[in-house]
Formats: sequence, structure tokens, C-alpha cells
Amino acid sequence: MNFNMFIQNIPLLSFLIWIPILGGIILLFINDKLPHLIKIIGFLFSSLTLLISIILLINFDQTSYSLQYVEKLVWIKNLNINYHLAVDGFSILFIILTTIITSVIILFNFSELREQNNKYTALFLFLEGLLLGVFCAFDSILFYIFFEAMLIPLFLIIGIWGGPNRVYATIKFFIYTLFGSVLMLVALLYLSFKVNSFYIPDYYTMALELDVQILIFMAFLISFGIKIPMWPVHTWLPDAHVEAPSSGSVILAAVLLKVGGYGMIRFLLPITPDAGMYLNSILIPLSLIAIIYISFVAIAQEDMKKLIAYSSVAHMGFVTLGIFLVFNAINPNQISQDFIHIGLQGAIIQMLSHGLISAGLFICIGIIYSRTKSRMISEQSGVGQIMPVFSAIMMFFLLANSGLPGTSGFVGEFMVLIASMHINIFYAILASTTLVLAAAYSLWLGKRVLFGEIKGEKVISMNALKIDELWPLLILAFLVLLIGIKPDIILNISEESSLNMIKIIGNKY
Repeated sequence: MNFNMFIQNIPLLSFLIWIPILGGIILLFINDKLPHLIKIIGFLFSSLTLLISIILLINFDQTSYSLQYVEKLVWIKNLNINYHLAVDGFSILFIILTTIITSVIILFNFSELREQNNKYTALFLFLEGLLLGVFCAFDSILFYIFFEAMLIPLFLIIGIWGGPNRVYATIKFFIYTLFGSVLMLVALLYLSFKVNSFYIPDYYTMALELDVQILIFMAFLISFGIKIPMWPVHTWLPDAHVEAPSSGSVILAAVLLKVGGYGMIRFLLPITPDAGMYLNSILIPLSLIAIIYISFVAIAQEDMKKLIAYSSVAHMGFVTLGIFLVFNAINPNQISQDFIHIGLQGAIIQMLSHGLISAGLFICIGIIYSRTKSRMISEQSGVGQIMPVFSAIMMFFLLANSGLPGTSGFVGEFMVLIASMHINIFYAILASTTLVLAAAYSLWLGKRVLFGEIKGEKVISMNALKIDELWPLLILAFLVLLIGIKPDIILNISEESSLNMIKIIGNKY
């Protein structure tokens, strides 16, 4: 007990945010001709951040929905803006995901040689710190600053080290996200002036008219919907993935997309439930279109990265479906609310699962590209005969991506389907088509790339898997299996926060 109190009194969240940023600053001053020193510093700071996040998780009270590890300092006194950090059952999970993925990226970068590697590694540490700031911030202005600032490192990663069309991809990415962010800022300012506070939970107590809620809801929906991304504002994602370096695609798919889902849970659900229920007949179809239509788009792709990028949109459709089902919490039937809770929990675990699986797949594609200099499916065949261990691992991630029972890819989708079935059987029938469609594009990709006759001299001359490439894949595969077999390790952490969120929404009626 005394140790827990001691931990709670240490500014661990500030350390969590600023240590990787400090590491990035140090790397900027390291000579690019010292690759081993760059690797050591990058791995040291990412590992230290991961260690802090594990300490937070171990000492996190899973039986409470209250905010923990609270840090509050007056920042701009006249405007009542504070440096206010805390975590709950939602944010702690995304903190762990961020630190794990960043550590995996730094480890994977050991296998790659590139110019200005010190700056490249530094940008990932900057991005890690800013992402952690998003998940820890409970002052809306602080949240917005971290939310905006995290775009800059990724913009530079794609813009400097990306493919031949990187300028187009980065500008498109920036315009989309900036447009959504401006709308979110307007909504935050309105709410803050209305309640005379920038503390996010204070917004939950407001009673807003339906027309006002709809305007605020649309502002948040566009901002976070672009980030997830939802159909039809998803078109920036495939371009960004195709042009991004491998590690850039990993952090983009595994963590940045989850900021959108996290924002919906933190803002949309508790602040604008009336608008959500009013617009639910539009929101649910948007999620179903993402699941079904985008899956067919993924099947049609000839570029491996584009295929996985479109599959990300389809899988995140399950996330938004699980979130939007929560607006049915006004139903006084307790059984219905229990299933709504299952849907929200399913959305949470689906985000974490997709983060791990997509990271593994983008690393696998990066490994193939580093050897063949091509991402076109038609130019790859028979990789399994040359790299059998790698092919077995990639096939595992493809099976997990298609929702194989026993992997994390099954759990989230299964829970959302259960919730959908008890709210509207038609939703469940349409959403369940993913069981066929996800298997179609995932397994067909594996068949064309890993099996068959060896095609091309570049495939024949592929090098064996490096140890720096193997370890990141093994770590991710272990976590995918662990969550698939024992999902309670995730569900127990977010349980109380999920129930409290549904209670907040229900109490507004």
C-alpha cells in the first residue's frame, strides 16, 4: 500500500511523455556516422519509456474507474488552462500499446541502414512522447496541442524518407487531418466557455440542446473519423501507407489510427449522446460500409501495402460499430446495456489487436520490400521456399488478420458481433460478412506471395531473416496469441471505465 502511494506521488506520466522526447533531442546531436551509438540511445530511451508504462500498469487499480496518477499544474492561470495529466482504464491500454510498438520499431530499425538515421530515430521518439501526451492529457487544450503536434514527426518521416510520391501523400495527409483538427478546436472552445473549464470530465456534466449537440458531434466525428479513418474520409490512408517507410507504416497503423477511436470514446460518447442516438441510423451504416465495401476494395489491390492499408479501414469499421452501438445505452433494459458494454469492450480490444497485427504485417511487407525492392503482389511468388521461417510468421499474422479463433483478431470482432446481434440482427448479419471477406484478402495475399513457384531472380536471392527482423515479429506474435487466448488481461483493465462510460450516457436521459 505504501509503495502504491509512493508510485502515485511520483510524476510518472510526465516522465513517460518527456523521456522519449529528451532521447530524441539527444539523438539530433549525435553524429550520423555512429550507427551503433544511435541504436543504443534509441533503444535505451524507448525501453525506459516501456518500463515506466509497465510500472504504471502493474500499479494501476483495475477495480476503479477513477483517474489515477493525476498530475496538475497551473499553466495559463488567466484562462484556467492546466497541465493536467491522468490515466483511466481506457488510456492505460493505449499507453502500453504505444510504448510496445515504439520499442518494436526501434528494434526493427536496427536491421535497416539509411541516411540521417539519428534524425529518423529521433522523430519516432518525438512521436512516441506526443502520442503518450494525447492519451494522458485531461485538459482539452493540452490534449489538442499533443493531438496536433503528433502530426509533425509523421509528416517529416513520410516527407523525408518516403517513396517517390511522398510530397503528394504528406500534403494530402496534412490537409485532411488539419481540417478535422480545426473543427475539433472550435468544439472544444465552445464547450470550455460554456462550462468555464478546460477539464475534459467537466464537459460530461453539461446539458446541451439537441441542435447544439449535433453541431459539436459533427465537429468531433469529422476530426476523429478522419484519424481512424472512417469511410468516406479514408482516402488519405492508402497513399500515406504506400509512401511511408516501413516503420512509418507500423506506427501509423498500430497507434495513430487508434487516436481517433480513443477520441470518440473520450469525447463523442459522454458529451453528445443525444446527437449520437439521433444520428445512429446514419452512423451504423457508415461502419458497415467500411467493413464490407472496403474489404472488396482490399481484395482488388495489387500493392501489398495498399491491401493491408484498406484492410485497416475495414477492421476499424468494427471499432466504430462497437462505439456507435453505445448510443443505445438509453434502453432501460439492463440486459441490453450489458451487451452494449460488450460492444464497447470489443471496440477497445479490436483497436489493440489491430495495432499488433497490422504492425506485424507492415514489418513483414517491409522485409520483403528490402530484398526485392517491390511491393507488387504479381512480382512476388514462392517466398516460402526461400524464407520458410519468415513465411510461417507472416502467414500467422495473415490468419490473425482474418479473425482466426485463438488470436486477438477474433476476440474484438466476436464481441462486437454479439453486441450487434442483440441490438439489431441485421447489423450482425452484415458485419459478419467480414468472416469471409477478411479471409479472402488475407489468405489470397499469402497464397500469391508465399506459395507457388518462385518468381524472379530477386526472390531467389532473398537473404535469410535477420535477428533484428525476427525479434520484433516474435514479440508481436506472442502478444497476438496472448490476447487471443487470455483476453481478460485487457478486458479487466477497461471494465470499470467502460461501465462508467455507459452509466454517464444513461444518466443523461
